[in-house]
Amino acid sequence: MYSNILDVKGIKVGQVEDKKGLTGCSVVICEEGAVCGVDVRGSAPGTRETDLLDPINLVQKVHAVVLSGGSAFGLESTCGVSRYLEEKGIGFDVGVGKVPIVVGAVLFDLAVGDYKCRPSIEMGYKACELANSNNLKQGNYGAGCGATVGKIKGPGYAMKGGIGSYSIKLESGLVVSALIAVNAFGDIYENGKIIAGALDETKTKTINSYELMKQSGTKGGFSIDNTTIGVVVTNAKLNKAECKKISQMSHDGYAKAIFPIHTPHDGDTIFTMATGEIETDLTLLGSIATEVVEKSITNAIKNAESVGNILSYKEIFGE
Repeated sequence: MYSNILDVKGIKVGQVEDKKGLTGCSVVICEEGAVCGVDVRGSAPGTRETDLLDPINLVQKVHAVVLSGGSAFGLESTCGVSRYLEEKGIGFDVGVGKVPIVVGAVLFDLAVGDYKCRPSIEMGYKACELANSNNLKQGNYGAGCGATVGKIKGPGYAMKGGIGSYSIKLESGLVVSALIAVNAFGDIYENGKIIAGALDETKTKTINSYELMKQSGTKGGFSIDNTTIGVVVTNAKLNKAECKKISQMSHDGYAKAIFPIHTPHDGDTIFTMATGEIETDLTLLGSIATEVVEKSITNAIKNAESVGNILSYKEIFGE
């Protein structure tokens, strides 16, 4: 096992980033198609084709989920993914051809690197070319390249976020995994302790954003889009309604690892993809999904590297 999203058979992940512009995109591809659902909890989302995932709508499977930086501009990268899949003959058969079903979500990283550098059609296409089933980089890669966390005092006191993954496999053969791009307004917690978030004036230790808000009555200093976005992938047999339910339950993983979460300034979104191999209990599956989401967030933070004056977990905690 890889202990990440690549443990699910039939899944490929490709990532591209611009380390100068500090943005990028990550694509999760299932060439055979996967049943998919989504749940959006933040109030500032940027998404593609989420209406299609409503259980009452026709198309049952998607061929790719795209996580991207660049705010709304980054949705352009999904078009590159669609172009690549069409060229490979992958998509929903409409008689005259195959239409790739590509869904996605974006996070806000425009204030971190070069505002004019956004994930493009070419970047999305390149991510597909690099997609593979045996190597996944975590931290400052793909959609996590320009991600930051802990923004109550503004971007100058934020810490580095990133992209992370984790998976669990049971003896039954059930595999549940997640890939999360962590770009939260709030602080990041592990076992009840802050491991990344807003820094104090000396930039040598973290503060508690919630306590600061209570003491000062201050509102978020970074009052524009932030957003944590991700995908849960499993080999379970699910329909679209069940996938949506797993996405809803998976948000508990966000809540366990990030606080404040689901704010007016976040577009927090989770997709769930199911490849349809193993019968399982939905309550069990959702509970495992919560755990893999939480640990994916932790992995994103612990694998992140400092960029410029944006410090990472390693610099603050020396690990």
